Amino acid sequence: MSKRPSFAKSRWFALSVLAVLPAAVSAAINPSFVFKSAPAVNSQPLILALSKEDVQAGSHALLQDAQVKAAINAELFDGTSGQLIKLYHVAGYPQVWLAGVGGANGDKTALSKAGAALVPALDSSKLTAVTLDAGQLNASALLYGISLRAYHFDQLKSKAKPATAVTITTLTQDQASLEQQHQQQQALAAGVMLARDLTNLPAGHLSPEQFAGFARELKQHGVKVTVLDEKAIDKQGMGALSAVGRGSARTPRLVIAHWQGSQAAPVAIIGKGITFDTGGYNLKTDGDSIVRMTSDMGGAAAALGTIKALALQKAPVNVVAVMAMAENMISDRAYLPGDVIKTAQGLTVQITNTDAEGRLVLADAMWYARQQYQPTAMVDIATLTGSKVGALGSYYAGLFSENDQLVNQLTQAGQRSGEALWRLPLNDQFASELKSEVADLRNTGKTTGASTAAWFLKQFAGDTPWAHLDIAGNALSSTDKGITPAGATGFGVQLLTDWSLQQQR
Repeated sequence: MSKRPSFAKSRWFALSVLAVLPAAVSAAINPSFVFKSAPAVNSQPLILALSKEDVQAGSHALLQDAQVKAAINAELFDGTSGQLIKLYHVAGYPQVWLAGVGGANGDKTALSKAGAALVPALDSSKLTAVTLDAGQLNASALLYGISLRAYHFDQLKSKAKPATAVTITTLTQDQASLEQQHQQQQALAAGVMLARDLTNLPAGHLSPEQFAGFARELKQHGVKVTVLDEKAIDKQGMGALSAVGRGSARTPRLVIAHWQGSQAAPVAIIGKGITFDTGGYNLKTDGDSIVRMTSDMGGAAAALGTIKALALQKAPVNVVAVMAMAENMISDRAYLPGDVIKTAQGLTVQITNTDAEGRLVLADAMWYARQQYQPTAMVDIATLTGSKVGALGSYYAGLFSENDQLVNQLTQAGQRSGEALWRLPLNDQFASELKSEVADLRNTGKTTGASTAAWFLKQFAGDTPWAHLDIAGNALSSTDKGITPAGATGFGVQLLTDWSLQQQR
């Protein structure tokens, strides 16, 4: 019998890395996991996970029980993902739940969603211990879905109701293998949950320096963390990052988290980290929109969460995350519309909109990653443009790159991880949009948004294979959906972890 280990605690909250945070309001459970090779203990309720093929073949002995057969026929249960039948006093069990997981025995993403669908039912049941029999299915994927769906963020509430502790005993014929798979999946879940925590935190609790504090916590897992303060940023000539951050008393930071699990040349992940975005002097005037600007560091959160996931897995890859952190505020020191700033690369930029700040901080971060690490590939991730939301909503993240190999790698990683990407146009026809009469570039296009922002960033990629991920609309969810409760999603961690693991050489 084995329980999941606890790797670490959060800087600000008592938070076990592998222990799931209390669940969403509609799913307030705190699951823990035990693995057994012995038959189920009949005194515990049993959850029987069934694919469509399992139901059709009657592959589990319980499916031959007369009461179970009658329920299946009456409810038209065929194993479709999300289907759930609860039966009482069957074959000596106090309860038996028949849980559908979908067809073809389910891939990891489908099984994770099926596991997530169990969480509200477990919450409403008030059960504190259950047994899970997944048969030949990938049980670790089911447990992964339970973990991520059970997350919720209530650390700032004065009277948060404690979540119900639920022990899930999973039956397996290969305990050692399942435990290893589970630990790998829970390491990934820990990275996603770190990204969710950071994105959910309001700006009053997460300045650029406080974000750097979370990054420093990863040192205990073997991550090398470097933080450049405002003086070091100025010394490096990062005029773009400096300009965006100088309007705030909480000064900018460049945070570097390096997981060197191999001696191969690194790949780089660049994260936009605007801990709050007022829009600057091009002030955001929509009240609902500006409230959500606490999530404008979702790209940096995903980058740091990816490094955590890789470190906890002891992944044999070399990945560096460079996160440009700043508050975009209004003050007598803030940068102004019409200003011309100089980037670390030497290009000058005319500020035509102070609310197009994300591409500015990314420009200096991309330069730094290239200069300091010479990565073989570079991917930036950012909540960058509203026009991306207009094009793709939250269904896909926007993918921009002229490197077909990198596009294919990221697209496939998105398909495997369930974080879908859609390629949008990027080429030099957008150059005229960013032509300035007084500087090398404007920071906004004249007619387009997402593609001109990507073309702007391309100017700072050099010869490095590079892709831009626009996750505006993906970083937050207004409703419970699949493995994600309402709030921060941690979008990008699963995708970038998968992509990083493909870089093993």
